[in-house]
Amino acid sequence: MIKSVKEKIILGIDPGTTIMGYGVIRVVGTKPEMVAMGIIDLRKFANQYLKLRQIHERMYSLLDSYLPDEVAIEAPFFGKNIQSMLKLGRAQGVAMAVALSRDIPITEYAPLKIKMAITGKGQATKEQVADMLQRLLHLSKEEMPTFMDATDALGAAYCHFLQMGHLNTDSKYNSWKDFIAKNPKRIK
Repeated sequence: MIKSVKEKIILGIDPGTTIMGYGVIRVVGTKPEMVAMGIIDLRKFANQYLKLRQIHERMYSLLDSYLPDEVAIEAPFFGKNIQSMLKLGRAQGVAMAVALSRDIPITEYAPLKIKMAITGKGQATKEQVADMLQRLLHLSKEEMPTFMDATDALGAAYCHFLQMGHLNTDSKYNSWKDFIAKNPKRIK
């Protein structure tokens, strides 16, 4: 796969130890498009170490398949269960180590930042994020996944795209409502 200078591939990752989501966006010029999204299903592995090995292997497979220029990864959500946080941190660490082994830059985004970037609300639900991504990337209902981990990962990639500054044009937007009002064809 030969990439033009103005093309960038972003791999988004939603780390998990049960279901790990991934989403791939291709940016050509200033236009993003979804290339793929899906999950790495880790439920069949009872042992945490086997799950980490599977994440390791599948991350290499994703890198080989999509040749991303950058990786955007969702930061672990700080909850009350320390053991869950530790497991999630390990999963994220394995995914990051694989990307770093290929010299692919990584950017980490807090869930609140991803939700805010996509929906304009930091407390948005997973369904609201998925719905907005469907509109922004012009995805059909058939393209929407069963597991929200995939859309969360796509959200990380799209958030990274927005942080690159490609959303800005000559006009300024005061809010998401203002953006939608000025760009109705981009969200249908």
